[in-house]
Amino acid sequence: MYTKFQQHLLSQIQEIKDAGTYKNERVIVSPQFSKIKVNTGKEVLNFCANNYLGLANNPQLVDAAIHALKERAYGMASVRFICGTSDLHKKLEEKIAKFFGTEDTILYAACFDANGGVFEPLLNEEDAIISDALNHASIIDGVRLCKAQRYRYANADMADLETQLKDAQKCRYRLIVTDGVFSMDGNVAPLDQILALAAKYDAMVMVDESHSAGVVGNTGRGVTELYNCKGKVEIITGTLGKAFGGAIGGFTTGKKEIIEILRQRSRPYLFSNSIPPMVAAAGIRMFEMMDETNELQDRLHANTDYFISKMKAAGFDIKPTKSAICAVMLYDAALATKFADKLLNEGIYVIGFSFPVVPKNQARIRVQLSAAHTQEHLDIAINAFTKIGKELKLIQ
Repeated sequence: MYTKFQQHLLSQIQEIKDAGTYKNERVIVSPQFSKIKVNTGKEVLNFCANNYLGLANNPQLVDAAIHALKERAYGMASVRFICGTSDLHKKLEEKIAKFFGTEDTILYAACFDANGGVFEPLLNEEDAIISDALNHASIIDGVRLCKAQRYRYANADMADLETQLKDAQKCRYRLIVTDGVFSMDGNVAPLDQILALAAKYDAMVMVDESHSAGVVGNTGRGVTELYNCKGKVEIITGTLGKAFGGAIGGFTTGKKEIIEILRQRSRPYLFSNSIPPMVAAAGIRMFEMMDETNELQDRLHANTDYFISKMKAAGFDIKPTKSAICAVMLYDAALATKFADKLLNEGIYVIGFSFPVVPKNQARIRVQLSAAHTQEHLDIAINAFTKIGKELKLIQ
């Protein structure tokens, strides 16, 4: 049997390669930071990490993790409800709730699990989920696991959202679901308008803050801070794997009754190991740092504004963004891969994204800015983009 199936898989792999969308994994042999070393021995500037605040190798987080590793050992070897809950987990959950201005928090191994485990325990076939068309794959998969009726509205299109809400009035409960920042475009969900429609049509709201927490808002509290609506969203999901240190771990935070039901019925929580104590300890220290200073957020915002303005001035097609994500649109998949490879030769580490990660004919290079980037780093990247853009006759 496998011989035939093997040929089937090899054919698919070749099709991916022929389409120019095959993903090669580049190997890093240094700590994650703005400047990294790859396994060729070359040092490159990293412009594709989710390390928005530059905390992935922060000495304070490393020290907190090492201390917990020595004091609490390597792992919990259990799910939470058996013997996998430590005081560090509970303290981290309290820190997250305080940060977002919510009532309670539940930790997961990743935000993919948080999104995968949030819908099915709360909603059934009598209910409706109204989801943005560009929501993250984890939300899409989570919705598929739930029996609720599914509605989809065009990205950040409030007229379409209202149409879907009207159609969903026949359902018992309605939940609007949106990314805070859409990971491939960098645009921010219009949460103020979403909340107004939710109030008008008696719906709840869920926001995935994975790419917005730590980034959006004056102090990095995400889109609920940006739109001055902390505490008004029923469910927030997020991750410790991006701005908040870049390790592992996800969470759902929100209304206490929702969190309590998730503790009882959310399958990824009930059947997955607790996050390691060292990750929890580093997360606690990270949230303490967020309360102590706004320096990293200020630097990130300044870096983002500078980079985007210079790239637009150079003539590149940039998606509108209010986040640390800058989508440089190239449209052709093979071109995006070629452009990224040429940038690596110039010492700039980025990735070309194409179908199925983004829609067909919407290939791009996603640049992710960090507080760890210096202006010199930014100028080097802008010059490299400009050089290759002219070489490939994309800009004048």
